[in-house]
Amino acid sequence: MTREQLESYRSMQAEIKELMEKITYPDIEEMKCSSIINDYRSGYPVPQAVVGFDWERIQRNEKRYWKRIAELEKECSSIEDFIENINDSLTRRIFRMYYIEGIPQVLIGKAVHLDKSNVSRKIDNFLKIATHATNATL
Repeated sequence: MTREQLESYRSMQAEIKELMEKITYPDIEEMKCSSIINDYRSGYPVPQAVVGFDWERIQRNEKRYWKRIAELEKECSSIEDFIENINDSLTRRIFRMYYIEGIPQVLIGKAVHLDKSNVSRKIDNFLKIATHATNATL
């Protein structure tokens, strides 16, 4: 697991919320479509505007959004699993607070009784070890 993947967790969670919002409340104005038809009721063609919704487009977007949500949830789940599988309790707490909950390192330090530099060092050291272990197995 890389630092970039861990740091993208909160952004992915926000994207999931945004996509769920788009599914629940689609932009009606964006989905409107109009066409011109000829009305022959009077005996000759009279152009008439017809306005409606592009239901196929709405369904395509919804399908695309659900697919992306599934991908994001899978990525988030792998990050959560990585953090929960950290053996050291203190390091696991630091990672959970920093990457999942988005708590600043200064506040994490106060919660775990370390200063900010020690919190930062714990994160860096663990990621170096994890990266080295991953590269060694490949």
